[in-house]
Amino acid sequence: MKNTDLTNLLYISYYWPPSGGPGVQRGLKFCKYLPQFGVQPGVLTVDEKQASYALLDPTFEKEIPDGIEVYRTATSEPFEYYKKLSGKKEIPYSGFANQKTKDSFLDKVFKFVRGNMFIPDARVGWNKHALQKAEELIVAGKYNAIITTSPPHSSQLIGLKLKQKYKLPWIADLRDPWTNIHYYDQLMHTPIARRLDEKYERQVLEQADAIIVTSDDTKRLFMNKPANITADKIHVIPNGYDEDDFIFQSNPPEDCFLITYTGTIAENYNIDVFLKVIANLLSTHSEINYKLRFVGKVSDGVKQRIAKAGLEGITEYISYVPHQEAIKYMMESTVLLLSIAEVDSVYANVPGKLFEYLASNKPIVALGPVHSAMDQIIDECGAGRLFHYTAYDLMLDHMTQMSKAWKINPNLDLPYINHARFSRRALTGELAKVIKQLL
Repeated sequence: MKNTDLTNLLYISYYWPPSGGPGVQRGLKFCKYLPQFGVQPGVLTVDEKQASYALLDPTFEKEIPDGIEVYRTATSEPFEYYKKLSGKKEIPYSGFANQKTKDSFLDKVFKFVRGNMFIPDARVGWNKHALQKAEELIVAGKYNAIITTSPPHSSQLIGLKLKQKYKLPWIADLRDPWTNIHYYDQLMHTPIARRLDEKYERQVLEQADAIIVTSDDTKRLFMNKPANITADKIHVIPNGYDEDDFIFQSNPPEDCFLITYTGTIAENYNIDVFLKVIANLLSTHSEINYKLRFVGKVSDGVKQRIAKAGLEGITEYISYVPHQEAIKYMMESTVLLLSIAEVDSVYANVPGKLFEYLASNKPIVALGPVHSAMDQIIDECGAGRLFHYTAYDLMLDHMTQMSKAWKINPNLDLPYINHARFSRRALTGELAKVIKQLL
């Protein structure tokens, strides 16, 4: 075994630079800080030339730390056939944010095939290639512990097989729920397919030596599964922010009240009450120049609702941008808007961008269920307010008070937000503790 003074960890992740989006950041930041805690990671991922990445952000490649070995393998996936048959150039986003409001017959066929022919997901074709390389590395004695991170949840089956064959300590990092993810019902599973997917989920929960989740509610969700697991096996390590990413000074505009949303916003992200509030403010506070800015992928249905509310003229759409540029847009805002999908599992949903919102010190206006994980974090940090999807009067009053404050001083930045425990360095320390406990 090499580097016996360190724990040598094989970090298996489908998403890795140049992939973009929030999923890649968790692993990238863990690998950046793990060596500071006596853990040396190596990364097993897919060849970027063959990968089915919905988003690309080559700037993340600059953040890969020196000394980390990255192993890339081939893959066998159906997305090229999907693009040819459907005539679409884009890979489907999680939550189908880049799909039309109403599915065509062909869209329904593709969702059915995706949900029933590729279980747990359509990236399962990477597994055989990743397994071959992982076994080669383990047999060579390079690594003495494994982490698999998902989505795609098919990646967890790589860890499952390696655990069964080599008995190495294995941590399953589940960034999102599995069979309770908010768009799961859209995949049109047959009863047989659903049972198989639930079986895979149960096997991973039972056979992994430790489970990492991003919120207490996700932990409760998995604890309620018919699986033989105990609470001390599941560790909550949320997403976070990296202090090194915040290189821009706050620069809110003085000539307009600018509300920014960054990231994907899908059809089932209910922001209707917010749109109604802004429409009201446009008439009652016509002296204020309100502007909305969406940075990222916005579904057609959401754009239609914005137009129907009469807000198209004050709304700017900016397509996906590199991560640093997204942070710059945050820092140049008055207020940050946040919403999560209105679905049954929403209480456990904590979007990764929340933590970067916290680090920006901008007031947050959020839409979601009261007492949810997201609500608790915003309240704990004193970072703004969360409103229920129907809380029109409460949100109107809050936005009115903020508008009055803006007229006195257009800089509404918060003086202090208690978010230190969500720094990527601190969170990586928690992960290192879990790894060393297993060894």
